[in-house]
Amino acid sequence: MAYWGSNVMLKNGILKAGLIGANIQNSRLPAALKIMCDEAGLDLDFELIDTSLVHAFDFYSEVHNRIDSKWTGVTITHPYKLDAALFLKAIKNGEMALEVADLDASNTLVFDSTITGYNTDYSGFLGAWKKSMGDKLPGKVCVAGAGGVAAAIVPALIKLGAKKIVVWDLDVEKSSRIAGHYSGIVDVVLIHKSEAEILSADGLVNATALGMEAYPGSAFDSQFIGSQSWAFDAVYTPTNTQFLQCANAAGLNTISGFELFCNMAVRSFKAYTGIDPDFENSIEKLQELKPA
Repeated sequence: MAYWGSNVMLKNGILKAGLIGANIQNSRLPAALKIMCDEAGLDLDFELIDTSLVHAFDFYSEVHNRIDSKWTGVTITHPYKLDAALFLKAIKNGEMALEVADLDASNTLVFDSTITGYNTDYSGFLGAWKKSMGDKLPGKVCVAGAGGVAAAIVPALIKLGAKKIVVWDLDVEKSSRIAGHYSGIVDVVLIHKSEAEILSADGLVNATALGMEAYPGSAFDSQFIGSQSWAFDAVYTPTNTQFLQCANAAGLNTISGFELFCNMAVRSFKAYTGIDPDFENSIEKLQELKPA
């Protein structure tokens, strides 16, 4: 089987990669990639780089070290997706993949003669939306959080035809940056003034870490959930977050972070290897990894 690119490890039939992020010990990504590697006849050598366990972590140095070690690439999660895009701008041979060239965040870096950044959260959300919602338009959407996940979800919502998007974050500079990037359709609101926007929204998106096992809670007060038609939570460990529990109880159509994860994982595998797996078959096999 021929593999894309000139990466030494892939030429030897090994996908050597890792995941960089905080509190990632329960990530299903290594298992997901293993399933697809087995199917493709590749060996997987994967490392979790949990920065919550590292003193004075330096993202740039870490990525450079992995490039020097001939890795195939790295996947990036909270809170380094914005850093990954900045890293590409800081090096001479870095670039974002064409379909996400305008995005300010990357969750996958592939190491070859050119270091290419992908955002499989973006394409993954599009896939998850189409599967769950079909051709339904997002309408007006409230997005809690303006970090790396939001930098992928917001443009995906725009591509899907969102009427208006309202974003907020504890770091107002982050939400203002997203709004500036998509002026005319994205507005910023302060958290304590978000109630009216939430109540008039068609959809709610949690793009914060709230709901993760390490960060319990919800970005949306349950008393404001019910007038909307749909909700999405980027968190997938656990799958049934407090936010989605409230949304389901209120009768909203919900999309879980695990649905995004499965779509993201398949697209990340393709980015790493150039192998285009049987998409539906891969998604079905990944269901066994669904957290409680």
